[in-house]
Amino acid sequence: MNRRDFIQKAAAATAGGALLSRLPAFASQAAQASSNRLHFPKDFLWGVATSAYQVEGAWNADGKSESIWDRWAHTPGKIKDGSTGDIACDQYHLYKEDVALLKQLNLKSYRFSISWPRVLPQGTGALNEKGLDYYKRLTDALHEAGIRPFCTLYHWDLPQALEDKGGWPNRDLASYYADYVGLMAKHLGDRIQVWAPFNMPAWFTEFGYGRGWSAPGRASIADYLRALHTVALAQGLGYRAIKAASPQATVGSAYEMEPTYPLTDSEADRKAAQRFDALHNTFFLHAARHGEYPDAFPGEIPYEAMGFRSGDEKTLKVSLDWLGVHYYVRLTAAAATAAPSADGKPVDPISQFHINECHEGPKTDGGAEIWPQGLYDLLMRLTHDYDHPIIEITETGGVFNDAPDKDGQIHDQHRIDFYREHLKMLHKALADGARVRAYHAWSLLDNFEWGSGLSSRLGLTWVDFKTQKRTVKDSGRWYGRLAATGNMEV
Repeated sequence: MNRRDFIQKAAAATAGGALLSRLPAFASQAAQASSNRLHFPKDFLWGVATSAYQVEGAWNADGKSESIWDRWAHTPGKIKDGSTGDIACDQYHLYKEDVALLKQLNLKSYRFSISWPRVLPQGTGALNEKGLDYYKRLTDALHEAGIRPFCTLYHWDLPQALEDKGGWPNRDLASYYADYVGLMAKHLGDRIQVWAPFNMPAWFTEFGYGRGWSAPGRASIADYLRALHTVALAQGLGYRAIKAASPQATVGSAYEMEPTYPLTDSEADRKAAQRFDALHNTFFLHAARHGEYPDAFPGEIPYEAMGFRSGDEKTLKVSLDWLGVHYYVRLTAAAATAAPSADGKPVDPISQFHINECHEGPKTDGGAEIWPQGLYDLLMRLTHDYDHPIIEITETGGVFNDAPDKDGQIHDQHRIDFYREHLKMLHKALADGARVRAYHAWSLLDNFEWGSGLSSRLGLTWVDFKTQKRTVKDSGRWYGRLAATGNMEV
């Protein structure tokens, strides 16, 4: 299931939206513009993002164990095109080729993730040295190419052995996670200084445990609420474990945020949008900043159902060094008068709001609306509400399925237009005071795109999944020129 499929199903089952209204700008000289060219700061970091399950392949090689996504993709009917991540882009074996691509494209930051079951096959216990050595080789190659390694420690591929012990609803998983990330920081801290504990925690908790539409496929409000709390605890414990093992480390986040606007001017719709923002956009950020959960519920915060214990507030509260933000789509939110349900079972009785996709803008080949203004709104809202944090754009991108022509070239002009329009909004946000230091396109490669399998192409580089041949698309060359100069024609 890709991001648009997630949102369509959530809308059908009455999930939520998020409040982001137009906000005042903040003057800055961070970026400059001429009549037909935008100039980005000289020290701005241009990069791309990937994740382990989506690109590595080698699903059971060299001691790696099964993950929940291995189990899910191997289950008939779960993936749109019947593919799996067993091979994906085979980056496990072809990482040198991919690092050469990064260098060819003049990129200075590579956001990747570590596969927990590759380095700790049982989730706990002894390290798998062969798995750890892979990440040492990858990061060494990045440094040799002059590229900053940016490591996400959990991008959805939980060891199946830990799911068998209860998964994220099991409070013990927070400690298992802290042990895992502490080991990674201990063994890789001399190579990696930038760490994100989680990728999109609001998504994998809701869709993996609350709705059952994604791995591991559990649909239980009780499990969802407990998973929210366990992951928030793990964020705090993981932060401390990384800092203890690697004092030079900086720890931030990689949160998906969907700027969502009230469907009408009614007070009820405005409050519904605020609740979604608190539950889906800033829940884990608020927990880290304040040691408590935001007002995301129509009634009282269900601390007891979440398994909250005395003293947990101290664990939750940490000082994130920077804020990572994904932006893909905007939504609208409307109030619901009754608890939503799906298939006759209560899925999210605490939310009481509906979400709606927006359709004013053009569409990607995946059907998602293209709305660059949402990126500006999001960045200015975060700048205003969180006292000018350092921000990294950790993902943006879209599905454009342009195929090679008779000469083997991929002329994906729509992807170029997509990035140009979003980067114009980023430039505007820089000029208005947002402290954005990096931008990561999704993705370096066409890859295994979760529920869509290999059928949705989001890469700057075309991958022939039969031969693993890589071909840089027109968009990749365009992005590489931008990364080299910091100047963008408009």
